[in-house]
Amino acid sequence: MGASADALPPILLGLLLAVTPGTLSANPGLVARITSKGLEYAAKEGLLALQRDLHKITLPDFTGDFKIRHVGRGSYNFHRLAIHSCELPSSTLKPLPGQGLSLSISDSSIGVQGQWKVKKSFLKIQGSFDLHVRGLTISVDLLLGTDPSGRLTVTASHCSSHISDVDVDISGGLGWLLKLFHNQIESRFRKVLEDKVCEMVQKSVASDLQPYLQTLPVTAKIDSLAGIDYSLVGPPQATAQALDLMFKGEIFDLHNRSKVAAPVPVMSLPEDNQQMVYFAISGHVFNIASHVYQQAGYLSFFITDDMIPSDSTIRLTTKSFRTFAPRIGRLYPNMNLELQGTVIAAPLLNFSPGNLSLAPQMDIQAFVLLPSSVQEPVFRLAVATNISAMMTFNSNKVTGFLNPGKVQVELKESRVGMFNVELLEALLNYYLLNTLYPQVNDKLAKGFPLPLLHRIQLYDLILQIHKDFLFLGANVQYTRV
Repeated sequence: MGASADALPPILLGLLLAVTPGTLSANPGLVARITSKGLEYAAKEGLLALQRDLHKITLPDFTGDFKIRHVGRGSYNFHRLAIHSCELPSSTLKPLPGQGLSLSISDSSIGVQGQWKVKKSFLKIQGSFDLHVRGLTISVDLLLGTDPSGRLTVTASHCSSHISDVDVDISGGLGWLLKLFHNQIESRFRKVLEDKVCEMVQKSVASDLQPYLQTLPVTAKIDSLAGIDYSLVGPPQATAQALDLMFKGEIFDLHNRSKVAAPVPVMSLPEDNQQMVYFAISGHVFNIASHVYQQAGYLSFFITDDMIPSDSTIRLTTKSFRTFAPRIGRLYPNMNLELQGTVIAAPLLNFSPGNLSLAPQMDIQAFVLLPSSVQEPVFRLAVATNISAMMTFNSNKVTGFLNPGKVQVELKESRVGMFNVELLEALLNYYLLNTLYPQVNDKLAKGFPLPLLHRIQLYDLILQIHKDFLFLGANVQYTRV
């Protein structure tokens, strides 16, 4: 079911991406927080939407009887009631500890126009009226929770409205008659409007806000292999200064999902409130991603002679190798070689203040391609390197980039005798820098999406690297169609 673009409640929670860990049995992989500054923006935007919704209120006709001395009995009817103006100058949106959010709107005014008619015996008189409502206050409590699938839920647990002053300006032939009991009329208008305002809020929460919250992804696809689980690990938590949501943030194989054994460490978010929202992404998220891609074979590679530049003095042939490994040329004359590499274990991304790094270890097996097309192993290398990493994010996703260091090669096993591996180091460095890492960086540049509701954009971006987690801050813009 689609959401109304102009509804108040979607704007109120369109920014709610936050979490306080430590109170749950399962720690979240992604922590996000909306600050008081973000709530202030949400209240401001929500106020505009509420003004539009109030214009949609359908006010009922109402009738009554009267008896006035020297005039007698009669009846009156007010109909075609329509709100023509609405001014909501200020509102506040605050966390409601243990529940969710509390919205308060004060010093508001509403203008209503309509028609009236009076009937006494065979006499019928009609006219128009203007109703001026002043001092309207609205208070709404929003209870936030989760459903079994980990989606965010909301209900209006409490709503109250109060009107301090109602003034009816009646015109027409017998307007003077209605003015004799205007207090009764104003009292009835007050009750009708107070009830209708809260009725509208309750309906909007159920029909607009709840469907809008369904646009918050529970899972998101990263690429053809992996997705990320953004189900909530617990109900939202409200503190005195922020409203928090808790996302699992687990990257998984789309085709072969398995349970993650490693626990997610607790993250302690900095006390920062300069931006509207903050995200903390555990290093656990990135390391699980590394495990997923490693298990799927994405971190394996091979090098053949046709992948070496034509002007290179080093070829992947036994003829080229015989200058530093003479036996290989004698045992396998004029044959091609192939190097098959694999990462021994999923490399872990190390987080330290201001720095990201990883130190993958690779095993490279060299094969001779026999005339019979059989691959015969001839030597095995251990390869290690240190890599610095960079993380960035834009209006909706996190991206990365690797800046590799020089590889170090060690000969672990040889069937063709000992030989100097310096030439192989040069060959591997060339391949890794010019082929493998660019491929990896192309994939990292696509990144993975942040959990955002529909029409939410981030700007004024900041990024910090803390011990064991990435900390992102941003302001938020709700874009309208």
